[in-house]
Amino acid sequence: MHTPTSISLTVAAIKAISPCVTDAARTLGCRDGAAASHLKLISLVVIFISSIAGISSPIFLARYFQGKPVYDKAILVIKCFAAGVILSTSLVHVLPEAFAALSDCHVASRHPWKDFPFAGLVTLLGALLALFVDLTASSHVEHGQSKPSGEYFPVVTQEGTTGKKVGKDLPNEELVKLKQKLVSQVLEIGIIFHSVVIGATMGMSQNQCTIRPLVAALAFHQVFEGMGLGGCIAQAEFKTGTVAYMCFMFSTTTPMGIVLGMVVFAVTGYGDSSPNALIMEGLLGSMSSGILIYMAMVDLIALDFFHNKLMASQTWLKKASFIALALGSTSMFILALWA
Repeated sequence: MHTPTSISLTVAAIKAISPCVTDAARTLGCRDGAAASHLKLISLVVIFISSIAGISSPIFLARYFQGKPVYDKAILVIKCFAAGVILSTSLVHVLPEAFAALSDCHVASRHPWKDFPFAGLVTLLGALLALFVDLTASSHVEHGQSKPSGEYFPVVTQEGTTGKKVGKDLPNEELVKLKQKLVSQVLEIGIIFHSVVIGATMGMSQNQCTIRPLVAALAFHQVFEGMGLGGCIAQAEFKTGTVAYMCFMFSTTTPMGIVLGMVVFAVTGYGDSSPNALIMEGLLGSMSSGILIYMAMVDLIALDFFHNKLMASQTWLKKASFIALALGSTSMFILALWA
């Protein structure tokens, strides 16, 4: 005979597993491996082309304006648009997806994932990691450029010719360029983490109802995110070979992630709803979100709006940069309606 206590426990258990049962019933009709594989192959080409278009457009635009009076202003506005894209990507796309993955009923019912908000913790660790890399690299660059060379050169003075020890100090503009290059490289690392997670998640999915809208949404996502990274690369003024390499890495990372996800599913059978896959997605997404939030707020927005002499001297440029920042943010959070 069932006691009231046992009945209440049974009801609680049913309520606990009902979300998983409901989700499984909803996706059962959409699971078609052949159709999903066909959509993934199409997505490889579409996402690769859109990634190239996104990251190369700010670079070519900067080359067009180079040497003209409006060059510095155009680069600044492009970079502010980029900052909005990256900040919105991290807060509206990456972080909620990481929380959702670690809060999924297949994961949240297990220890230790149900006992602590690991998505927030790993996001914090990602931001601190980005800060550590930033501090370490910046101090190394500044120390390396200010280290004395130990060489003596003749210096003509009123008292005659004397020997003077000359260091390897660079002008402030050169240090700024080195800092911009560092920011672009660390930013690309964070974006690559994010792109691998997106691609692998799609590659492991067998749900054609999920993949179909993702193809179009991710194409636009790569365009805007590529514009964000491309704006930073353009301002850093890398050599042509380095620019080509960074563009290639960004354009191929998501397609490689999709292929990786397809291989993982073929070898292990882990789908996008597998607990292990969800845990990996949540942890990597949280880490990349922390990196992107730090880079957007500290190295892009704060650096330009509070420490840029050109923006401080011209009020209209500050307003235009803020509008560009808002437009960049808007372009990405609108895409959250579909992906």
